[in-house]
Amino acid sequence: MRVVSLVPSLTEAVAVTLPGALVGATDWCSRPADLDVVRVGGTKNPGIDGILRLAPDLVVANEEENRAPDLAALCAAGIEVLVTEVRDVPEAFRELERVLYACGAGARPRWLDEAEEAWAALPVPDRRTTAVVPIWRRPWMVLGHDTFAGDVLARLGVDNVYARHADRYPKIPVEELRAAAPDLVVLPDEPYRFTADDGPEAFEGVPCALVDGRHLTWYGPSLGEAPRVIGAALRAARR
Repeated sequence: MRVVSLVPSLTEAVAVTLPGALVGATDWCSRPADLDVVRVGGTKNPGIDGILRLAPDLVVANEEENRAPDLAALCAAGIEVLVTEVRDVPEAFRELERVLYACGAGARPRWLDEAEEAWAALPVPDRRTTAVVPIWRRPWMVLGHDTFAGDVLARLGVDNVYARHADRYPKIPVEELRAAAPDLVVLPDEPYRFTADDGPEAFEGVPCALVDGRHLTWYGPSLGEAPRVIGAALRAARR
């Protein structure tokens, strides 16, 4: 089986579970750290000709991260494309299992079982916290409705202020974000790399949680660590 992955989360999942199956991945596929495959461009602008030269048996993609015209071009060239849709944590487990079986896994990997167990074991949060969750700056963009990261946070006791917004990733002026008076601002380090010196200063007086974007937005082996890692960052910000 020759697999090309156009999604960093899926790249990590396939590489960890089926060493040797991946022959290509995007420039943004940074895990595992020692991944040695042909790079095929970005998630939004993959090199179609380069992918075709790799002669993959399967390309794995995501309806949000990848563009429909690129996936259609691969299909038109006779390449099988598996497109995932992940909007919440349970769906992530289902889609990961589907991808790994399609890539040749004979059994469900132990890391996937352990990740699902970690989420199932979460206690009911003893209190809820409201938050805005920026994902970009210049212009400011935040999590809106129906997002995987929003569901991750909700399961950890954090209610996204913009969870009912009509857009999934609305552009909101920072003045409006401050006026929403959230208990907390959650700042991941991807896709925009928020840091202690770039982001929190815009929300003076509001606690800010700097979180690992991989644990917040990736659905792969990092899912097993996500409750602990993100939970610790949230608790630290609430103090």
